[in-house]
Amino acid sequence: MKLLFDQNLSPRLIELVSDLYPGSVHVREAGLHTADDETVWNYALRRGYTIVSKDSDFRQMSFLIGPPPKVVWIRRGNCSTQEIKKILRAYRSELIEFSNDKTSSFLELA
Repeated sequence: MKLLFDQNLSPRLIELVSDLYPGSVHVREAGLHTADDETVWNYALRRGYTIVSKDSDFRQMSFLIGPPPKVVWIRRGNCSTQEIKKILRAYRSELIEFSNDKTSSFLELA
């Protein structure tokens, strides 16, 4: 499962979870740091990424368009990168199950 971290998340997450989610990237690394949501969506679609964001816009897109790509919404207010890391590690099995479910498009983690 490869994750594409949205602009509202730290690029440091790549190194903090790369052992669990190899091949993951941040939009900044992908040259998408100023891209609109549709461009990020299409990038993830073409390359097999699951979008991870704190932005509710991707949540809406997942309901309107459906998968792929899948969307993981981190539903936390202001929180540290370490907290996001803990969430992604704690919910590893749920994320894998979500990834394997052909009908699911959206997963909310808090």
